Amino acid sequence: MQQKLSILGSGISGLGSAILGVRQNWSVFVSDSHSISPENKKTFSEMGIAFEENGHTLTQLLESDIVVKSPGIPNTASIVVALLEAGIPVVSEIEWASRFTNATLIGITGTNGKTTSTLLTYHVLKEAGLNVGCVGNVGVSFAQMVAEDPKDIYVIEVSSFQLDETFTTRFHIACILNITEDHLDRYEGKMEGYIDSKYRITRNQTSEDFFVYGGDSDLLVAESAQRTLNATCIPFGFTANGDQYVQMTDHGIEILRNNKKNTIDMNQFNLRGKHNQYNSMAAAVIANILDVRNESIRESMSSFQNMEHRLESLGKVNGVEYINDSKATNVNSTWYALESMDKPLIWIAGGVDKGNDYADLKPLVKDKVKLIICMGLDNIKIHRAFQGDVDMIINTSSAKEAVHVASRMAALGDAVLLSPACASFDLFDSYEDRGRKFKNAVRSL
Repeated sequence: MQQKLSILGSGISGLGSAILGVRQNWSVFVSDSHSISPENKKTFSEMGIAFEENGHTLTQLLESDIVVKSPGIPNTASIVVALLEAGIPVVSEIEWASRFTNATLIGITGTNGKTTSTLLTYHVLKEAGLNVGCVGNVGVSFAQMVAEDPKDIYVIEVSSFQLDETFTTRFHIACILNITEDHLDRYEGKMEGYIDSKYRITRNQTSEDFFVYGGDSDLLVAESAQRTLNATCIPFGFTANGDQYVQMTDHGIEILRNNKKNTIDMNQFNLRGKHNQYNSMAAAVIANILDVRNESIRESMSSFQNMEHRLESLGKVNGVEYINDSKATNVNSTWYALESMDKPLIWIAGGVDKGNDYADLKPLVKDKVKLIICMGLDNIKIHRAFQGDVDMIINTSSAKEAVHVASRMAALGDAVLLSPACASFDLFDSYEDRGRKFKNAVRSL
């Protein structure tokens, strides 16, 4: 008898999960509380996949053997509660896809930096000639790649929401870059729930596996020491500790593993900022574990181009550099952006505040920022936080207006940095939409 797979949500992960279900000869049903895109409807129809939109039919979902849910749907949603009470397994796309591959899985998570680290790790491994795919929260479906273009190795950017519904997934190399406050609304306001979610990435590891983590984080060091971790643990940071470690030095990235030390020269590395040094350490040790040569790691890191909307230099206009860091949707991301700047700054900030505490930014703002341009509907909190630290704070209501004001106020040698520290949904569809509008405004100067 054919097994029944139901999928909640018809986005990238839902579509990929459905395709994999069909390829594995499951009966597939897709249910979305919103409308389904015409493109996905066409795909579902062509593959014989039943679907519904603008609501869920519980009676049909209760016939499922397993349900894959979108990471955007919380466990407190009534439909999920009903399924769990009926004893039906509810899993993430990551869990679903991992059941149909024997490939090496590299999982990368953290509050900040995981997209850059994932893309950098993938680039290094691909340039070394390995048969590798880059999937997960970067926008490419893990399940769809398993179904249509299987690889020997997958580098998976995995969020806490995706980890929450993993149960049997085994990451052969797991990486936690950092953990700072974020998404606490999904964890009843408790940091402990968010930390536990991140550490699910280690739950099925064995002594043959590796756990790589940010060794400069007191939180990660303490958590990793008190938890039962079966994998070989390798911290990375600017201070070496332990009998296996990765350290950034004046000469490059120093890796000590199995009593063997080697250094990767990073003089030509072209990503700016301390946070990208952390990202590069994580990528370097993952590549080292997979026996990629130092020279190959160095060359591929030198040729890597950062992702769009993450400290993306747009070049100079009238001697002023414009930088798009729209992906910085929390204070911690913006801290790294400000820390990386070495020019007098005009900082464009603001949007939907997620309960931000701006205290950590104040020393950097006082030291580096000459002017703040707010780009949001409610800017009071930014004014209160920084009114004593800069000469002027100006309110604007669009990317075009913000860029126009910045261009009028900037002097030769300045930089204009869009790094909002806030979500985008007051004025924009997404951080990508915000970044694109900023770039278009810069191009029109």
